[in-house]
Amino acid sequence: MQNLDLTGAEVLLPGGLQVQTVSFAQGFMQAERAGRTVDLTGFLVLPGIIDLHGDAFERHLAPRRGAMKQMNEGLIAAEAELAANGITTAVLAQFVSWEGGLRGLDFADQVFGAIRSTAPDVVTDLRAQLRFETHMLNLYAELPERIRQWGLSYVVFNDHLPHDRLAAGKTPKRMVGQALKAGRNPDVHLAMMKDMHARRDEVPAALDALCATLARAGIQMGSHDDQTSEDRAIWRERGVRVSEFPETHAAAEAAHAAGDAVVMGAPNVVRGGSHNGNLSAIDLIAMGMCDALASDYHYPSPRRAALMLADTGLCDLAAAWHLVSAGPAKVLGLADRGSLTPGMRADMVILHKDSRRVAATLAGGRFSYLSGEIATRFIG
Repeated sequence: MQNLDLTGAEVLLPGGLQVQTVSFAQGFMQAERAGRTVDLTGFLVLPGIIDLHGDAFERHLAPRRGAMKQMNEGLIAAEAELAANGITTAVLAQFVSWEGGLRGLDFADQVFGAIRSTAPDVVTDLRAQLRFETHMLNLYAELPERIRQWGLSYVVFNDHLPHDRLAAGKTPKRMVGQALKAGRNPDVHLAMMKDMHARRDEVPAALDALCATLARAGIQMGSHDDQTSEDRAIWRERGVRVSEFPETHAAAEAAHAAGDAVVMGAPNVVRGGSHNGNLSAIDLIAMGMCDALASDYHYPSPRRAALMLADTGLCDLAAAWHLVSAGPAKVLGLADRGSLTPGMRADMVILHKDSRRVAATLAGGRFSYLSGEIATRFIG
């Protein structure tokens, strides 16, 4: 663990970029000089990125159909990608879904076990999130105990059943391919979907009871793809206080007005809108109703989104970077990170001033990524 004084760089503070010495020792930011001086003239130093929700790690765990036998090796590769993109705290979002395959219960059990065993050996703070499909009524009784065994503290609820097509008696799109990926007979897969759809009226009461149990256990809960203000009100009554990727202004406004956290996807910002025609994150940010941006499916996007927001003048760099650092920290209840103030964890990302590519990433005062010219400055 390094004790260093970084000089010459432009440092992102609440008031904006300032040339100021940054000091840290034993993993925490210091008010006074702490050790060896490193000249970082030509670089920008910003708080480390905190990723509230990302599933891009999946391609490292299963680059082809089926899981890798050495899942820990996949997580190490995923952590390297996180670090190379300035992410110092990462929430890895793993499904437990009727879709099966990489989203099935057995695969999730392997993933959560691998995260628990691998996290102590890497520099990035790796955390896990369960994305649970609400119509899997057969799992409700055992889920709280599984969550305890998995060591989870964050659960998000999803419903991806194609209810409209099932109600109309139509075969869901891509159903056959989905079934084959899960290793199921398509007829069996379709029958399972129809059965879950038929029992949809049982889900609200089951969710009421499940959420109450999880709340008593101190589990943070979120809802995914809220569509109406009524949806958000129901989730809030259950103690579900995070709204992930709301699909409409009405849902986002209802969440924001009630003090619930609103999380949007950083790729939505980078693309200039949702890839499937839902609510624009840029519009929501402009209205002051977005608390945090998450990588979703693309780890480079949080950094790129924050810089784009500042470049376009929608907000200044401090406000834009808040959405990928201090904002997510607040949502997760992590009071020890998100800024470069004394006493906080020494989590930071260092960018080339001109290209604004990631040159180095430190989490808890330890290097998770170091490349190119800047390496000679630290090593020399």
